[in-house]
Amino acid sequence: MADERQAGAAGAPATGAERPGRRGRLRPVARAASRLADRVPAPWGFVLAVFVGSKVVLSLVGVIALSAWDNVRGAPPAVETTMRIQQHEVSPHRWISLWFAWDSFLYDHLARMPLDEPWRNFAFPLLYPLLARPFAPLLGGHTAWALLLVSNVALVLQLYYAHQLGGRLLATGDRGRLRGTGEQGGGEALARDDPAAGRRFTRYLLLLPAAFLFQAALTESVFVCLALAAFWYAEQRRWLLVGIVGYLLALSRSVGFLVVVPLALVLLRQHGYRLGPRALGRYLRVGWPLVLVPAGWLTFMAFCRWQSGDWYAYKHAQERGWGISVQNPLTVILDGLTRGSPGDAVRVWFAVAVLVIVVCGLRWAELPYLVYTVIVVLVPLSIGPPVYRSLLRYLIAAFPVGLVLARWARRATVDTWLTAALALLQGALFVVWLTYWTHFII
Repeated sequence: MADERQAGAAGAPATGAERPGRRGRLRPVARAASRLADRVPAPWGFVLAVFVGSKVVLSLVGVIALSAWDNVRGAPPAVETTMRIQQHEVSPHRWISLWFAWDSFLYDHLARMPLDEPWRNFAFPLLYPLLARPFAPLLGGHTAWALLLVSNVALVLQLYYAHQLGGRLLATGDRGRLRGTGEQGGGEALARDDPAAGRRFTRYLLLLPAAFLFQAALTESVFVCLALAAFWYAEQRRWLLVGIVGYLLALSRSVGFLVVVPLALVLLRQHGYRLGPRALGRYLRVGWPLVLVPAGWLTFMAFCRWQSGDWYAYKHAQERGWGISVQNPLTVILDGLTRGSPGDAVRVWFAVAVLVIVVCGLRWAELPYLVYTVIVVLVPLSIGPPVYRSLLRYLIAAFPVGLVLARWARRATVDTWLTAALALLQGALFVVWLTYWTHFII
């Protein structure tokens, strides 16, 4: 019997402990991947992982959602038929074409317009379409693909600056707060950065309700990347870089030149908000590069004047094309809540929620970020009712919301539930954007 048991044991399949199996063969691969990951400098490993993960998840959800609606009667609606044709012309692969909508095709037109011929379209600032031009030859002349590449490279850089800025502003405990140190210390000191807080902020920036638009062929990722970079360099007191980045920021969107106001508040805060002749001289000596921020928009106005003879060609093109006229943004909010359609009211409530969250969640030391949020929310609302259809798109520029959410989600339980809720909300809006109601988010 003993011999039989031994024979049976010898003939039995080896257990996980007895055979090398897959686990043994995969160990060298895992070690190589771990070594490769260790060589990626922080925080780029986290940034790239978050970018790739979000890209894969959203692309899969997008393709599945579009395929599910293929056989639905009346899909796509007539208003979107032309856009679907344009998407297919960009690429027959849906995981690529789904990232193009509405303004994407206007930017593509601008990216293809010869610079040595009269310019006829002044409704959009220059930076985004011009950035795509040098990449188009590398992609076989596909300017649309070049636009998508620019947006996604900008998103990667946006996540990097978000990680850095979030870690600086959200450093935990008393050691993370801005502290006055007098003249000798330059006005304030910041304690060590908090990488965990930076990672939370980066995550919440991608979880904002319409943040999937950062990955589309639109200007959002370029604008927010430049805004985060400008504030990061301002917090580091690298004011020449602030001016250069701010110049590009003003060329990316009309509201960009107004960001000079919160950036100037960072400068004032760093010197204790002191006023007087000596303080003014110090501000001018240190912060003179801030004049480059409005100079960016003046450059675009000069371009309009050169091409059309009209300094305000951008303003007039907006008025003719979309019926835009400057109005009181508070009146526009009230009208959207009381007189607009249910869809308009929902969008305006999102804007109100952004303002309330930032007002409640930011501290006095973060006043520049509160002012920035008020600017990027109220200035678009000042164009009147045409803003309603694009309001959710404009709101994702209010990155300080992510700062507040990251601060509130320090506890693991709150972080888990808030992450899940925002992911579900964004998923629902993403499907809405892709299918019947693309015009709900433009």
